[in-house]
Amino acid sequence: MFILVINVAIMYIDASTAQGKYTRYLLRESYREEGKVKHRTIANLSRCSHEEIEALRLALKHKDDLSTLGSLSEDVSVRQGLSVGAAWLVYDMTKQRGITEALGPSREGKLALWQVMARVIDQGSRLSAVRLASSHAACDVLGLERFNEDDLYQDLDWVCKNQALIEDRLFKRVHAGKQPRLYLYDVTSSYLEGEDNDLGEFGYNRDGKKGKRQIVMGLLCDEEGRPVSIEVFPGNTPDAKTIGSQIRKVAQRFGGGEITFVGDRGMIKSTQVEDLMGHGFHYITVITKPQVEALLAKGTIQMSLFDQELAEIVEEEGTRYILRRNPLRAKEIEESRQSKYISLERAVKRQNEYLAGHPRAKEEVALRKVRQRCEGLKVSKWITVSIAQREIKLEIDERAREEARKLDGCYVLKTDLKKAQVSKETIHARYKDLSLVEWAFRTSKTVELEMRPVYVRRERRTRGHAVVVMLAYCIVQELAKRWRDIDLTVEEGIQELTTLCATEMLVKGNPCCNKVPIPRPSVQRLLDKAKVRLPAALPCRGIHVATRKKLPDNRKRL
Repeated sequence: MFILVINVAIMYIDASTAQGKYTRYLLRESYREEGKVKHRTIANLSRCSHEEIEALRLALKHKDDLSTLGSLSEDVSVRQGLSVGAAWLVYDMTKQRGITEALGPSREGKLALWQVMARVIDQGSRLSAVRLASSHAACDVLGLERFNEDDLYQDLDWVCKNQALIEDRLFKRVHAGKQPRLYLYDVTSSYLEGEDNDLGEFGYNRDGKKGKRQIVMGLLCDEEGRPVSIEVFPGNTPDAKTIGSQIRKVAQRFGGGEITFVGDRGMIKSTQVEDLMGHGFHYITVITKPQVEALLAKGTIQMSLFDQELAEIVEEEGTRYILRRNPLRAKEIEESRQSKYISLERAVKRQNEYLAGHPRAKEEVALRKVRQRCEGLKVSKWITVSIAQREIKLEIDERAREEARKLDGCYVLKTDLKKAQVSKETIHARYKDLSLVEWAFRTSKTVELEMRPVYVRRERRTRGHAVVVMLAYCIVQELAKRWRDIDLTVEEGIQELTTLCATEMLVKGNPCCNKVPIPRPSVQRLLDKAKVRLPAALPCRGIHVATRKKLPDNRKRL
């Protein structure tokens, strides 16, 4: 018996992009030799234009019947494709910032990357992220297969499980060869609309939402305000209780060394100081108002020191106190105090009018309401409320008000750093850098990234959601720097880029490729400032993303 083996060589064009900047094209041939598939390069096409390369691809596709190419001009049509401007910009920024590398090339990593990109482009739930992928070239840009909202929810589990690995990779990419010497740390809370979140608890609510459960989040940043790690705690966790895990992260995962922690008011207390010193770390913090009053009563500091631009006191054990009064803050506090008094006067006027118009109304009830209002405004120390002849009166204790006004705008920094190491001006400047973390919280919680409302309930998915928001903030932060000279917010710039759509080329009704048009000047300027270069074309994979949950099924019949 004779077996005839025919080796058929297949010619194709191989494209590879290096670091998102340079793409090389090779004309290659695939063939079989001794039962093994092998490849050889025939020509390097990298110097060819995009049109020439696409022409070769088209010829290879129709090599069995080249006569059809003569009539292709009649069969070629174009139509509007998916939005590509915003998706490609954010994708390129994730590569520049090291986020793509940190998440990895797996399907889970790509889904997580799309969640980050979707959070930057248009905020919302996992359901809205899927809908966003149906109008943006997510699958063509990332090389993703079809997915739905269930895949994204499950992907949050993967993000939570691999959070430490993702953060470590990102840290090594950003700080390669140079460890930070200072870390900024602060906490915030985010209220929850429901009651089923595993981490939701009642606690000190910074959002002013009474009666709402919340979660607490701690964000660790380097000296430039770039996020290093985020951690989610139950909503009733005190600020000081969150810092221990941050110390361990820096000591065990981020290199340790001669590190200084900067924390806000009341966060770094005696227990935390001992923990820091045990790892050889230093600290900069600001003490609370009761602690300042205790130092004044003890004679360690004097009120006259606050009249200086920046005063300093060093205790015998080496603890340094840096004192300053902020006149702008003092003015704000005084204006707030006056506003509270005016508000209380209005409340008194309403109660007096009610008592005058209702003879049977009880005086003690009206007096109790005004006193409760006084307590709520926290002015009861210098305002006395009394009633006589069915008329409520307010009386100001000037001495008590002056005592309350004494520390307006005053704050005291505390550190163990020696004078020979760092000047008082540098210590003060490093503490003010905490505003970078506060800006990160404002950006992450409100319009630009909308961490809240939290659409997940399970603990691991809540933690994964926080990581996604942190990575998205890295992109927004970088874009804000690069677009500093442009009269647009990051959100407005992204919206401008969403208007750039690809042109889908069809041959005999079948999608062939996505041609990226030349951007208009306003869009090109945004791309240039961000140091992003659009590709000439994108593959047309023909993948249509759709949600499992359909809106018409939930709409009420009219």
